[in-house]
Amino acid sequence: MSNTGIFYGSSGGNTKSVAKRIATQLGIGANDIHDVAKAKASDLAAYDTLLFGSSTWGLGDLQDDWEDFIGEVGKADLTGKKVALFGCGDSQSYSDSFCDAMGKIYVAVKDRATVIGFTETAGYSFDESEAFVDDNRFVGLAIDEDNESRLTDERIGKWVSQLKHELA
Repeated sequence: MSNTGIFYGSSGGNTKSVAKRIATQLGIGANDIHDVAKAKASDLAAYDTLLFGSSTWGLGDLQDDWEDFIGEVGKADLTGKKVALFGCGDSQSYSDSFCDAMGKIYVAVKDRATVIGFTETAGYSFDESEAFVDDNRFVGLAIDEDNESRLTDERIGKWVSQLKHELA
């Protein structure tokens, strides 16, 4: 597998937990897991593959630390890099903006890197999402720890297997 770094923003802890679980399944060490509150654009250069994770807040907002870090991503040279996205949201209370933050990050990187890790929306219950594309896929892994935590490990496992295949 290529050199992979995980960059996450987490206010309540769910996205941090998901980032660590993904890292464990991919065999990524703690030094390659970065909280975007402390990261810089130059940190992205060390990796061939970048995993970006954010929770969605309010009515579709990026997690607070991502509000600043998205500018850092904009400064980075992503040429030749692969990017995979994961996001946490609440599909019941915010069914009209489920995992919107993941969609916002996608817009910032889609023309500058190769985005991998799209997932089927089957099995999810939501009304709208900026992370929803081409009629049946999310731009990455959507997680709902608030209402569907029993499905998180299975969803992560399936996504990690998919990433390993896409990176082979």
